[in-house]
Amino acid sequence: MPEVIFTGPAGRLEGRYQAPKKRGAPIAIILHPHPQFGGTMNNQIVYNLFYTFANRGFAALRFNFRGVGRSQGAFDHGSGELSDAAAALDWVQSVNPEAKSCWIAGVSFGSWIGMQLLMRRPEIEGFISIAAMANRYDFTFLAPCPSSGLFVHGSEDRVAPAREVMPVIEKVKTQKGVIIEHQMVEGANHFFDGKVDELTQTVDTYLDKRLGGRDEVA
Repeated sequence: MPEVIFTGPAGRLEGRYQAPKKRGAPIAIILHPHPQFGGTMNNQIVYNLFYTFANRGFAALRFNFRGVGRSQGAFDHGSGELSDAAAALDWVQSVNPEAKSCWIAGVSFGSWIGMQLLMRRPEIEGFISIAAMANRYDFTFLAPCPSSGLFVHGSEDRVAPAREVMPVIEKVKTQKGVIIEHQMVEGANHFFDGKVDELTQTVDTYLDKRLGGRDEVA
């Protein structure tokens, strides 16, 4: 899992990258929680998602948004972070020019950024959205949502209560040809404290359904 540095809109961005074993493997980008509340690419959920995709043969990248860790720049309230995510996808595509598809996964604030990137990049064919804060950020741009994916929330999330997020998901679910699933992890809070393994299993089960066995994606 080599450390990588690539160029972003506000300077260099620091990441961790797992190269695929097969040419033409799909890409996965994992986006971390809010930078101003301790979110980094080393967040436990981000770390687990990274390996969930890497172990399936994806070209996987997690990275620090601008102003986090050794990434240059300063927090930009979402606009700059979206540009960072686009630069990250550009970089992975540059080193995997034969990749035909991409998945995006985001946690909390990173989910909001990831879903915006999904709307702008047609090659993104699937998403994992963890603890999406649809009560604090505007997700109405997901109409229509171009790709199928999974939303996961904790039943005890007090930061982004599922009851406030469900109307957004239900609206997105109505589009023809796009299947949006929603799973709850019982007893989990916004940070999935003590429930990360259950969360990871939920994501794994979903990816098994979408992608088949771990060696079938590449």
